[in-house]
Amino acid sequence: MGLTALLRLRTRRQYLLARAVRRRRQLTPVADRTDSLPAQPILLFSTVRNERVRLPYFLAYYRRLGIDHFLIVDNGSDDGTREFLAEQPDVSVWSTTAGYKQSRFGMDWMMHLLRRHGHGRWCLTVDVDEFLVYPFCETRPLRALTDWLDSAEAPSFAAMILDMYPKGAMHEQPYREGQNPFEIAQYFDSGNYVISRNPLYRNLWIQGGPRARLFFTDRPQRAPAMNKVPLVKWDRVYAYVSSTHMLLPPRLNLVYDDQGGEKPSGVLLHAKFLDTFAAKAAEELARGEHYAQSVEYRAYREGIARERDLWCNWSEKYINWRQLEVLGLMSKGNWA
Repeated sequence: MGLTALLRLRTRRQYLLARAVRRRRQLTPVADRTDSLPAQPILLFSTVRNERVRLPYFLAYYRRLGIDHFLIVDNGSDDGTREFLAEQPDVSVWSTTAGYKQSRFGMDWMMHLLRRHGHGRWCLTVDVDEFLVYPFCETRPLRALTDWLDSAEAPSFAAMILDMYPKGAMHEQPYREGQNPFEIAQYFDSGNYVISRNPLYRNLWIQGGPRARLFFTDRPQRAPAMNKVPLVKWDRVYAYVSSTHMLLPPRLNLVYDDQGGEKPSGVLLHAKFLDTFAAKAAEELARGEHYAQSVEYRAYREGIARERDLWCNWSEKYINWRQLEVLGLMSKGNWA
């Protein structure tokens, strides 16, 4: 990479860090319990809006993996989300009614909290409908993974988004509060993915799955990115560039092995496609607070009008992480 490109990326990182500092004033603490964090905690960061029905399982899932504390920004919920979070002893919650789009889709808020509370700690940044699956996750806590990453001097861990969906119409299979969403959304696309490499940021760019297959059929290049780097041993000089798809400095995006081997990687099971999806898509489209004039949610509206069943004859039923490794969607690498 040339000197000009390096200077450009450094300037970009400094700009993103400065934005996070400015946007910190938009956050009002509702319940800040960060003073009581244990030594070297594993932290989870998220931005939510009107997700009360999803939160009980989300918190239970990540508590089970070994998250020590949740740091969550509530963006103007009116369904009891903020109040529910404030009651949880392992959650710190901040509130804001500022624009989601103007905060880089919540990333300015996340980066402020990451800088303030995540420095020198392992931090997982996910949406409330994303559930991390990593090698041996059924028998090893998340700290086993972070300890191995520390020993391997690997400061970041990649995960591919895997859209999960039910067989049959979404609206005919109601989701109950506290329910495991994958009791309903049991299926995924196993093979229709396209991968390229970003020459500037050096990250892999993955597209495909049911969203590309059904909602972006005539424009697959506009389909959402399926690559993320959600787990990072954070440093206050780091910056997320586009959601958690890529970071600066760019060395943090080198989560793959280009010498013929494999590095450990995971999957984020994505529980977007439940019976709540149509109403959520309509709400977000009306708000207009998403990327590129909400083009993704416009595609969802059109796709839902055509077909509410994402299942097809090539859909795979989810079993466990080993199945995903056999399919080439994640890897244990040399972690034994």
